Amino acid sequence: MADLLVYRAEGEAVVHGGDLYGFTVTEWRLPATYPPFAAVLFVPTTWIPVPALKVAFLAGNALLLARLVALSARLAGRTAPLPLLCAAAGLALWVEPVFQTLLFGQVNLAIACLVLWDLTRPPGARAKGLALGIAAGVKLTPAIFIAYLFLTARRKEAATATASFAGTALFGALLLPSATVDFWTRRVFETGRIGKAWIVDNQSLQGLVARVAGTETPGPAWALPATALVATGLWLATRARAHRSPGSDRWGILLTAFTALLVCPISWSHHWVWCVPLLAVLLAEGRMLLAAGTALVFTARTLWLVPHQGDRDLHLPWWQQPLASPYPLLGLALLAGAAAVLRRRGAAPPDDGPGNPLPAARQPSAQTSAQPSARSSSASTMR
Repeated sequence: MADLLVYRAEGEAVVHGGDLYGFTVTEWRLPATYPPFAAVLFVPTTWIPVPALKVAFLAGNALLLARLVALSARLAGRTAPLPLLCAAAGLALWVEPVFQTLLFGQVNLAIACLVLWDLTRPPGARAKGLALGIAAGVKLTPAIFIAYLFLTARRKEAATATASFAGTALFGALLLPSATVDFWTRRVFETGRIGKAWIVDNQSLQGLVARVAGTETPGPAWALPATALVATGLWLATRARAHRSPGSDRWGILLTAFTALLVCPISWSHHWVWCVPLLAVLLAEGRMLLAAGTALVFTARTLWLVPHQGDRDLHLPWWQQPLASPYPLLGLALLAGAAAVLRRRGAAPPDDGPGNPLPAARQPSAQTSAQPSARSSSASTMR
């Protein structure tokens, strides 16, 4: 649980007035990478001994996994009875991103639950967007959902999320003014501080491009496609929702989430816990082959089977490249499938044919959605 020890060190820096971004901890010399607001939230981790803290985090993440399964069922327009919920959560432990989240003591499940709970609440729900803004205040990547809300004309919810996000930054500034200036003017741009972008741990588009090109700094070879991809992903997400068929927002949410994972400079494998709601939606829509293939990708752990000691990640033969980048390839395939369906159907709502990555145009109303190694550990503290 190396990341948990970083969180605790951040809390101690707040309590004792230390330099939040000047320390490193554990044998892998891991630094703090989250905004000051997150460090304030980590203060309670300093109140109990480390062994008890690890037990608490393990138990908390297990409960959060069950909650994520329940929210994923809600996203898919289903309910999960307790026996099914427990069974699904137990099976989800075998999914690599979930397992790694528990192994490192990460907060990915908490972030995903905050975002998914907020976005699946009914339209017009009180303070909808507040939890999304808080999630973005802890880890910056959920902020892409604010853009999604704006683009889908939910301006009140988007404004609430924006105000909430700004409030987290202001809260951090009031308590930790120097750390806030340091983070927002300097640290936020230091992606290399988080870890090496080219290692197999990084399952973003940049990691894929770096390994294929055999370079530590892909530069424009990654930046230009990433810029195009974020625009394309958000466009597909808004088009998916524009169909306004029952459950259409589920694919808008998923496409936005996977776009964020792809375009973020570094997306460690444990960030891909969004595979859980993806699997839930595929199963609910009866796409068993796609669900089985997706489950295989996220349980096979092929990225850990290729040579990755030292800089061997940069010298993989062509046939090992897909094994080293299974998650970004799946994300790209998801976006490509959505684009193909939208292009084929034009302005008409998509049908429910096999392999269609968008929801059915007509569904019964009951289905309507309510709306490791030192290298691995040093790579795990991710914004």
